[in-house]
Amino acid sequence: MQAEIITIGNEILIGQIVDTNSAWMAALLNENGITVHQITSVSDNSVHIIETLKDASGRSDIIFLTGGLGPTRDDITKKTLCEYFGVGLRFDAEVMTEVEKRLNQFNRHLTELNRNQAEIPENCIPLQNKNGTAPGMWFDCEGKVYVSLPGVPYEMKGLMNDEVIPRIKQKFRLPVIINKTILTIGIAESALAEKISDWEDSLANTGIALAYLPSPGMVRLRLSGCGENRSSLEENIENKVRELQMLAGKYIYGYNNDTLERLVGEILIKSGKTMSTAESCTGGYIAHQLTSEPGSSNYFKGSIVSYAIETKINILGVNPDIIEKHGVVSAETVEAMAQGVRRKMNTDCSIATSGIAGPGGGTDENPVGTVWIAVAAGQRLISRKFQFPYNRKRNIHVTAITALNMLRKELIEHTDEG
Repeated sequence: MQAEIITIGNEILIGQIVDTNSAWMAALLNENGITVHQITSVSDNSVHIIETLKDASGRSDIIFLTGGLGPTRDDITKKTLCEYFGVGLRFDAEVMTEVEKRLNQFNRHLTELNRNQAEIPENCIPLQNKNGTAPGMWFDCEGKVYVSLPGVPYEMKGLMNDEVIPRIKQKFRLPVIINKTILTIGIAESALAEKISDWEDSLANTGIALAYLPSPGMVRLRLSGCGENRSSLEENIENKVRELQMLAGKYIYGYNNDTLERLVGEILIKSGKTMSTAESCTGGYIAHQLTSEPGSSNYFKGSIVSYAIETKINILGVNPDIIEKHGVVSAETVEAMAQGVRRKMNTDCSIATSGIAGPGGGTDENPVGTVWIAVAAGQRLISRKFQFPYNRKRNIHVTAITALNMLRKELIEHTDEG
């Protein structure tokens, strides 16, 4: 079962908005056994849309379109589909009733433009849009299915969940597709590939495919399998995951949608511990990550963004002699920051960062990307030096995830201490 997604709108092509619809739709379709083979963005031009539809129909079983179904003149998808299928428009009384119902919910008056939304291509099955006035449209033509949906994300999502997926499941016998993502940190993609090369070779005859998805500071490994029996496929993938754990377990921190901030929070809640942060080069980014998780107030007490030297001294209580002797970016300073914020916030654990995010400020001793991270947990106080090669924004992000992973490992390995 091959599918294709076509997003329509000049606003996508000029970079005014980001096409998040395609990513969301592809994920949902994959979960339901439908493989997306191509995603295309086209302009609000009927010739361009028709050419793209012709190409898509030659290689895909289901073609999805989003965008261009509104009531204004620049919304041309409906008329273009009529031209593509060689049909006219018909007035649908049931669609009109739904349009009026939606307008009443929004306390809006019915206009002629709204009436036009009840005119649909003669060969389509209208799909009820519970979140807007533009109906979705389902076409069954010459063995192909075409689905046209509004571009407004929450309208599209409602139609996909409520109307489209149930219809597809009723019409087609779909295979099972399972993806399992293994999240690693602390090892480069090339080093990881070399470490697991024999294991990767063992996947050849299993029907399970491996993809490397690197990003700054971490590498995701995605295992994908397709079959008829869900339990058998799940068992095969889990067996391969267990083998991988034996080879690279020290670098694996989670699976699928796990985040370091969520995992740290879960450990803190389970152990009844609290934490705080003292951030210099990260500027509060670690605190932002932690507080993005619901329930973080149960374990996160606060952060001190000690960007200036005087803040480190006057608020965190770092001894000026330490900074004078060892410098701001040093093990001694960052350890004193971690101890200071833990004392100030009265928490069980703390993270501290100090470094040179860039692009300026580097020295021969501490070039741009030099970062010291300290973690205080229980009776332990550790610090490590890192040299990150990215730009300022990425250096900050990688510092944050590295710091969270250091704390995670300390909490796991020394839960009974302190």
